[in-house]
Amino acid sequence: MNITLIIGMIIAFGFTIFGMMSGGQLSWFWDVPSVAIVVGGTIGAVIANFPASTLKHMGKLMGLAFKSPKYDPEDYIEQMVDYCKTARQKGILALEEQANACTDNFLKAALMLIVDANDSEKVKSMLDDSIDFMCDRHDANTAIFSRASGVAPAFGMIGTLCGLIGMLKEMDPTNPDSAANLGGAMATALVTTFYGCLLAHCIFTPIGNQLSYVHNKEMLCMQIIEEGTLAIISGANPRYVEEKLRMMLPMNQKPKAKAKAEAKS
Repeated sequence: MNITLIIGMIIAFGFTIFGMMSGGQLSWFWDVPSVAIVVGGTIGAVIANFPASTLKHMGKLMGLAFKSPKYDPEDYIEQMVDYCKTARQKGILALEEQANACTDNFLKAALMLIVDANDSEKVKSMLDDSIDFMCDRHDANTAIFSRASGVAPAFGMIGTLCGLIGMLKEMDPTNPDSAANLGGAMATALVTTFYGCLLAHCIFTPIGNQLSYVHNKEMLCMQIIEEGTLAIISGANPRYVEEKLRMMLPMNQKPKAKAKAEAKS
């Protein structure tokens, strides 16, 4: 599970509820019409902005945010170095068996391009196109949550305006009792803004940012595969391939093997 997203949401909602209870009663912050305006309006606006083919993945995307798939660049570097060794020792055709056993579709496709003896320019063009298409798909998916995080506060303000309009309509200068109800009416009007901000900053924005983080990790691994594939085609030395691919990682990040050796010592 994505522990940082879960912990962050618990902290955000926990301290918000604590502040609500410290300032009064939780019932003060519950208003059904306000919930209808903010939640219903946000859902409707999101549906109106995206096609059904994109919206149908929303549940899956939320699942990815809470249970992020692991894309470990170190693992991909080790795999590409092993493939490079296989190609040098047994020949390019020996990669076909390893490609068939590969579970990563992009990596499998890259290895099969090597086996089919495609030239490096053609391979680079095809892999670049695949990465670009992946980025376009991910941008369209994360845009749902970006849009929702922008729409929710707006509908919170719409709800506030609706409450203020109703409050002003009910004001009667000739009735002294009407002024006594202004405080409660104002509180009801403002609670919609509270709902909108809570949805935007505690739910939609964190999920969107987590999906962007997963996207960046996946793209880095795909770039490692691409660079490793081109190096294998050129017949590069496995040691050179490893050093080249490690240049794509943070300079202070130690290789897994080295980190394990240091931990044992």
